[in-house]
Amino acid sequence: MNPEELFEVDSDVPELTGAVLLHHFTGFMDAGSAGSTLVEHLLETHEHRVIARFDVDDLIDYRARRPVMTYDTDRWLDFDAPELAVRLLHDAVGTPFLLLTGPEPDRSWEAVVAAVRSLVERWGVRLAVGVHGIPMGVPHTRDLTVISHATRPELITERFPLSRVQVPGNLSALLELRLGQAGHDAMGFAAYVPHYLAQSTYPPAAVGLLTAVTAATDLIIGADPLREAARLAEAEVARQVAESPEIAEVVEALERQHDAYAESSQNLLVPDGEPVPSADELGAEFERFLAELPRDP
Repeated sequence: MNPEELFEVDSDVPELTGAVLLHHFTGFMDAGSAGSTLVEHLLETHEHRVIARFDVDDLIDYRARRPVMTYDTDRWLDFDAPELAVRLLHDAVGTPFLLLTGPEPDRSWEAVVAAVRSLVERWGVRLAVGVHGIPMGVPHTRDLTVISHATRPELITERFPLSRVQVPGNLSALLELRLGQAGHDAMGFAAYVPHYLAQSTYPPAAVGLLTAVTAATDLIIGADPLREAARLAEAEVARQVAESPEIAEVVEALERQHDAYAESSQNLLVPDGEPVPSADELGAEFERFLAELPRDP
């Protein structure tokens, strides 16, 4: 499959050299709808237009996730066709940036990635950034964590605590990998969403992603509507926790675990001028930390 045949580009695309490409695909893990909520915020608060559209007929398995059709009285009125497209937006000071969104294709990932790469090179995109949420055993009462990964160490802001892990593949990760192999800068942000809120919409995670994105890209994007949604969501979560002793007990256990981990991490830091602990000392400290973790699941 020729990647250039997968999309159509608008005939009136302005100069985009140095622009940022944000991307988020539905269908893969997005705890708290963190990435989807950020995308909705961007589209609701910025004027936008499609400048490239992919031919999804060869990419989507309609029988696996059937699009919605509308029937009224005696006839079919509408077909909610899936759309995978790149939109052009501008931040608060007029800086252009791009947003690639739509359903994660069911097939031809390598061809789609090659097609996106060709657009990156055609438009002179300087950085591609993916966003999503991941469920974690963290309490909502502590500061939200957003980790990053990138094609160059200099781009990373907050590291994942595990050095090596295998996870199910997804198009966003493959895009970042292939862009990096081709010499392009690419990175991704993942917001930690409390696992007991992973199936609901959790706007605080979207706020965290937006904060990370703007810091990494220097885009100026307002967050007031998103912050207000986050405030209302936090108030509702607090109400439900207060009304449920069982949930409150889970949250308290997560708080103890979170604080114990944070304290242990701080204790392992070496002040200036002091000797570095030996491997045996580090091992003993880690064993002490594990022994103090709550045993009740």
